[in-house]
Amino acid sequence: MWVYEKKLLYPVEVTTCNPMLAKYLMEQYGGADGELAAALRYMNQRYTVPDKVIGVLTDISTEEFSHLEMLATMIYKLTKDATPEQLEKAGLGAHFVNHGHSLFYENAGGVPFTATYIQSKGDPIADLYEDIAAEEKARATYQWLIDISDDPGVSDALRFLRERENIHSLRFRESVEILKEERDRKKIF
Repeated sequence: MWVYEKKLLYPVEVTTCNPMLAKYLMEQYGGADGELAAALRYMNQRYTVPDKVIGVLTDISTEEFSHLEMLATMIYKLTKDATPEQLEKAGLGAHFVNHGHSLFYENAGGVPFTATYIQSKGDPIADLYEDIAAEEKARATYQWLIDISDDPGVSDALRFLRERENIHSLRFRESVEILKEERDRKKIF
């Protein structure tokens, strides 16, 4: 199903060690509206949507995994040279004690990822509206991350991710219209 290229979807340049920024990025890494939740949500929902939109969910889910890889790269680069004292000062002391410099799916508050973040109703139109909301929440979070980032390379990658969320939202909106048109079409037997 997938072909893996050994390169990021978009280059990630990090100029400084900044554990606090890494902590904030964890919201998109393992938070409720983050990339892991989105990728799993869309991959799961693709099994209960009409054939006309399966490809959209598969494509976007796959791309969300590449966004997750970009975030992991940013978080790792922002923390790899941090001392335990710097991590503790950034609020990552408990993370360091449990995981060292390893990444772990958790949000910015340190709450571990949970499957309850993944929504799937089984109604294609309801699920697609949920997906639109998820993309818009991710877009907003990326904007807020850009607003607090002081690293030009990280900000550049975050802008790329924010714009991809806009595209995903548009593709889901198009899919809703396709399904509504099909639903509302007169059927003659």
